Amino acid sequence: MTEAERVDQLFEAWNNQESPGCAVAVIRDGDVVYKRGFGMANLAYGIAIGPSTVFHSASVSKQFTAFAILLLSSEGKLSLDDAVRKYVPDLPDFGAPITLRHLLHHTSGIRDHWELLALAGWRYSKDLITDDDILAVVSRQQDLNFQPGDEHLYCNTGYALLAQVVKAVSGQSLRAFTSARIFEPLGMRNTFFRDNYAEVVRNVADGYVKTEFGVEISNTNFNTVGATSLLTTVEDLALWDENFYHSRVGGPDVIAEMLKRGRLNDGSEIGYASGLGIGSYRGITIVEHTGGDAGFRSDLIRFPEQHFSVAILANFGSIVPSNLVRQIADIYLADVLQPVPEPAPSAFPQPDADALELLTGYYAEPRLAGRVARLAPHEGKLLVGYDIEYGSYALEAVDDRRFRFSDFPNYEIELEQQKGEPATELTSYLDGKRGYQYRRLPAYTPSPTELADLAGSYRPVENDMPYEVNVREARLVFKSVKSREITLTAVAPDHFLGDGDRFTFTRDGDGRVNGLLMNSGRIRNFRFDRL
Repeated sequence: MTEAERVDQLFEAWNNQESPGCAVAVIRDGDVVYKRGFGMANLAYGIAIGPSTVFHSASVSKQFTAFAILLLSSEGKLSLDDAVRKYVPDLPDFGAPITLRHLLHHTSGIRDHWELLALAGWRYSKDLITDDDILAVVSRQQDLNFQPGDEHLYCNTGYALLAQVVKAVSGQSLRAFTSARIFEPLGMRNTFFRDNYAEVVRNVADGYVKTEFGVEISNTNFNTVGATSLLTTVEDLALWDENFYHSRVGGPDVIAEMLKRGRLNDGSEIGYASGLGIGSYRGITIVEHTGGDAGFRSDLIRFPEQHFSVAILANFGSIVPSNLVRQIADIYLADVLQPVPEPAPSAFPQPDADALELLTGYYAEPRLAGRVARLAPHEGKLLVGYDIEYGSYALEAVDDRRFRFSDFPNYEIELEQQKGEPATELTSYLDGKRGYQYRRLPAYTPSPTELADLAGSYRPVENDMPYEVNVREARLVFKSVKSREITLTAVAPDHFLGDGDRFTFTRDGDGRVNGLLMNSGRIRNFRFDRL
C-alpha cells in the first residue's frame, strides 16, 4: 500500500456525500506530495471539498498577525518592547506596562475577550462580534490575570490588539497590510483576513457540528481579525510554509524572530513563540498551531529538520486535526521518528474500595480561588478532575503514594497520607517536574441557611449584565438572562465549582456577602458586586 493510500484510509469516515470533512496537504521538500478533499463543503447544495476549498482557519490566523508585527519591527516602525497603549490608548493602564512582546507570547495577563464577551451577554457565533465590541469589553477590564511576563496563558485578546497595532502603525487594516505584504508576494491568491462576515466568498466551506438531531450549520459571525478570521486553503498554506525555508518575504531575520520562544520574568523559556508553538513529536522538533471556531478546525504542523509539513482545514467540529497530522507524519516519517514509548504496566496493586475512600475528596491550593482538584472512585478506579461531572481522568497506582494518568503517563500525582488515615496533601508532576501542591479540604455540606445567605443578584464590575444566584434543590444555581445555567457544587464555605469554573463568595469586614470572584480557563478573579 502506498503512502497516499494509507493517508486516504485515515479520512475514510468523512469520504462521503453525507458528511462535512476536510482538505489535506502534505508538503515535502517544498513540493505538495499529497492533496485531497474529503466530505462536503456545503451539504445543502452537495458541493464537495477539494484542495482549493476555502476555510475559516481560526487560530492558525495568529502566525500571520505576528508576522505582520515582525515585518513592521524589522523596518524600524515599532519596537516589540513598545507599550501597547502607545498604539491602543483605550487599553486600561494596569500599572505595569504591557508590551507588544507580551501580546505575541501570551504573557500579558490580559483576559481573553471570548470569555469577557460571554460574561457580558454576547452569544458566540450568534451575535455579530466586531473589533469595536472587543475593545469595548477590554477597555472595561479592571484587573489582570497576572503581572505581565509572570506567566504564559493563551489569550485571543492579545492578537486582536496586535491587529489594531498594525492598523495604527501602517495606516492599513490588517487585511490590506497582510494581503499586500504577505499573501500577494507569496502567490496565496485565496487567502485573506475576512473583516466582513457577510462578504460573499467563492468556494468557501460552511462549518458544521453534530447535535442530537444530526448535523447543523455552525459558522462564525465575526468582523474581528488578528486572533482569527483568516480564510485560506491548504494549497496556500503550503506556499506560506515554504517561506520558512527560503524567506522570500520578511528575510531570515524576521523568520528567526518568528521562531524565538518567549521568556517569562524569571528567565524561563516557554513553548510559544510568535503565533507558533515550538515542541517535539516522537523525538523530532515541530512547529505548530491549531485552530477551532464554531464548526471549523485546523492545524498546520512543520517538521523543520525534515522539511516536511502537513496542513488540515476541516469544517466539522468533531474532527481533531492535531491527531490526524501526527498520524500522517507517522506514515511519511516512519524512518526517523522515535518509537512511541509504551508505559510499563504497573505491577503495584491498585487500591481497594476502602483505600479509595481515604483518598476521595477535594484538594485545593492555599488560594482557594486558584486550582482545585477532586479525587473520586468510579468502577474500582480513582478519577481526578477539579469537577468530576465536568471532566475527569483515570489514575493508576505506581507505588503506595504515586498515581499516573492512565492516558497521559507523563502526568503524575503524589499523595501525602498516614497509614489508615485520609490523605492530607496532593502534589502534581509533569515529566518528573513538580507542579502544583494542594491541601485536602474537609468535607463540607452547606446548610439551607448558608445557601440562602449567598443567594441574590450580582453584577460584574466590568459590564452591566446582571446575574442571579438562586437556591434550588439544596444547591446554588448561577445564571444571567442570556447565559446557560450553572449548578454549583460546594467544596468549602463560600467556595463552589460549576462546569469547570470556580466561584468564591466574598464578605465585608462585618461578614456580610458583598460579591463573588469567578475563575475560569482564561479569566482569573473576575469580580461581581452583590446588588
